[in-house]
Amino acid sequence: MAPDERPSVAQVVGELSQLLRRYLERYVGDPSVAEDLLQDTLVSITRGLPGFAGRSSLKTWAFSIATRTAVDHFRKPAHRARIVGLDESLDIQDRDLAVDDRLVVDEMNACVRNVIDSLPENYRAALVLHDLEGLTAAQTAEVLGCSLPTAKIRIHRARLRLRQALGEICDFYRDGENVLRCDRKE
Repeated sequence: MAPDERPSVAQVVGELSQLLRRYLERYVGDPSVAEDLLQDTLVSITRGLPGFAGRSSLKTWAFSIATRTAVDHFRKPAHRARIVGLDESLDIQDRDLAVDDRLVVDEMNACVRNVIDSLPENYRAALVLHDLEGLTAAQTAEVLGCSLPTAKIRIHRARLRLRQALGEICDFYRDGENVLRCDRKE
C-alpha cells in the first residue's frame, strides 16, 4: 500500500469504531469494559497505522488488534472474574418487552453469556467473530492469525461446546406462541 493511499486515523475510527465496540461488547459481555478496550484498541490502531502494510484488509487488521486487546485484558488476574450489573444487561431496544418476558430473555442471555465466557479464548474469539460479527471463516482465520482449517475447527468446536453446555444446564422448549424458552435443569 502506497503512503498516499493510507486511510487517515479519522477515517479508520469513523468506519470501524462502531463495529469494534459491538464486537468487544459481545466478546467481554460488559459495555463499560468494552468501551475501555475500544479506547485501547483505537490507540493501538493509531500507533500502528503508519506501519500498516496492507497485507490484510483494514477491517481484519483492526479486529486482530481488538482481539489481542481483549485477550490481554482477560490475562490480567483482576479481570478474570466479572460481575455485570442488572442495569448494564438491559438493552434500550428491549425495554418495551413485558417484565416477565424481559426476565426470561435476561436469564437466557445470562446463561448463554456464561457459557461463552467459559469457552477457551481461541474458541470464544472464533465464535464471536464468525457467528456474532458475521466474519467469514477466512476473515476469522486472518484475525486470529491461524490457518483457515484451524479457524473452521475452532468455530465448529466452539459451537459444539456451546450446544453441549447449554444442553447440560437447560431444557429448551417452544411456548404456546412458538417462542423459544428454556428452564434451568435442577
